[in-house]
Amino acid sequence: MAEDAKNCLEAMKNSMQGAINYLEKELEKIRAGKASPKMLDGVKVDYYGTMTPLDQVANLTTPDPKQIMIQPWERHLIPAIEKAIMAANLGFNPQNNGEIIRILVPALTEERRKELAKKAKQEVENAKVNVRNVRRNANTDAKNLKDAGVSEDEIKKLEADIQKTTDEFIAKADKYFEAKEKEIMTI
Repeated sequence: MAEDAKNCLEAMKNSMQGAINYLEKELEKIRAGKASPKMLDGVKVDYYGTMTPLDQVANLTTPDPKQIMIQPWERHLIPAIEKAIMAANLGFNPQNNGEIIRILVPALTEERRKELAKKAKQEVENAKVNVRNVRRNANTDAKNLKDAGVSEDEIKKLEADIQKTTDEFIAKADKYFEAKEKEIMTI
């Protein structure tokens, strides 16, 4: 019977780790003043009628910390790429010279830094909600193990383990926020 409890706990840990992995990806998209190709991760370009991720139709590089350079594989895509970047509402103003597109990443103002920190905090809160939802589902599964013949003591121990694991993942999310906030607020 202890095997059922172990499986329940393992499934919960995997789901919570998924929430933390998603949080990491979302926090990477929030720029902290240095140019990075990851800033354009969500941009999709109309490529022959199909919405395609930008990195699948062009090379993305950062020649220096204040600039992103986009070199499309096909020159006729330049207007579509510019349109997609503008539509993504990232606060960038792409410039092209007929062959490549340059994005100058502006220095962050204090107000913009605070906005980005607030956005990062919101992403962390979303991750915490996801972790808590996983906890709720795991607690429901634990209570259902009683019907499978698992003793009440084992269920109580499992519920304690579920809470302990939840606390660990919430603390992980908070650490990610602290690091990202420090990165954003550092000039």
